[in-house]
Amino acid sequence: MIKIVKFVPLAIFLSGATYAATENLWYFGARVGGTHFNSFDGALDGQKSNFGQDDWGGGVFLGYQFSPLVGLEGGYTYLGEADYDLASGGFEAYGLDLVAKLTWPVSDAIDLYAKGGAFFFNVDNSVNDTDGDGVSGTAGVGAEFFMNPSLSTRLEYQYYNQVGRSEPGKADIHFYGLSLVYHWGAPAAAAVVEEAAPLPEPAPLPPSTIQPIRVALPFDFDSSQLTQEDIDRLQPIADRLVKYPDSKLQVIGHTDASGKPAYNQKLSEERAAAVAGYLAGYFSIGMDRIEIKGFGERDPIAPNNTEDGRAQNRRVEAFMPGMTMDDGQ
Repeated sequence: MIKIVKFVPLAIFLSGATYAATENLWYFGARVGGTHFNSFDGALDGQKSNFGQDDWGGGVFLGYQFSPLVGLEGGYTYLGEADYDLASGGFEAYGLDLVAKLTWPVSDAIDLYAKGGAFFFNVDNSVNDTDGDGVSGTAGVGAEFFMNPSLSTRLEYQYYNQVGRSEPGKADIHFYGLSLVYHWGAPAAAAVVEEAAPLPEPAPLPPSTIQPIRVALPFDFDSSQLTQEDIDRLQPIADRLVKYPDSKLQVIGHTDASGKPAYNQKLSEERAAAVAGYLAGYFSIGMDRIEIKGFGERDPIAPNNTEDGRAQNRRVEAFMPGMTMDDGQ
């Protein structure tokens, strides 16, 4: 009998890094583990003692996440064979799963889930040379550990109810094992983030007044890295900071609502710090002239229930207030 505890150290090792929940919509996986047969019925009724009840099983599956909480999953599963102890052969089961999957995030790297649906089975009983096919119910639970947004492992248990027919026989089958899953299909980050609605047109300013500057920088999912486009957008701010030593800058980081609030708060601060650090390092600007804030997911400019809205909310806003200069400066 394959013991599920053998897989636990491997899963913990593979999931050692912490990442925000993935936004990838599609995933493909493979699983392997142990199976246990019991509750024999039909042609197998009363023969439990004549069959081995433990074997190995495994399969492959493909899934799609309609939302962070709801997905649909289908695949092929081999459930092993209950060997007949009195002669060669046994009771073998395999087929296709089609299940709905419900997910509950418990941390930035771990999800719990439950799934349920139908198992379209084929069974072969080589003891009496009969086979059969049909549909039975299936349900399962598990925990998923994310190594990064594209790769995860699962520890899971799945129950298959009365797989088989009266001939060649039926059995409840229990699967427990480890899965490796690859995720893909996250939407590309928006190239341009729309700015907030403009303020009312101000009254004309005297020639000695310098207009304020506001720049919004988009960021990729779970990233605080500046791109060349970001650096180009920051150039007017850098020029003013160099030209006017008394000028000040406010940098505010934002995230979308994916992941935990505490993680999003930290990520928004890292994004703001990346912008401030670039300006200070490349243009010798004192950090006492730059105010850094992180608002996390608390100040969205678009709905977080769409891909485009989440892309707009992943941003840093850099703002320099207007200045009135003394004559002759």
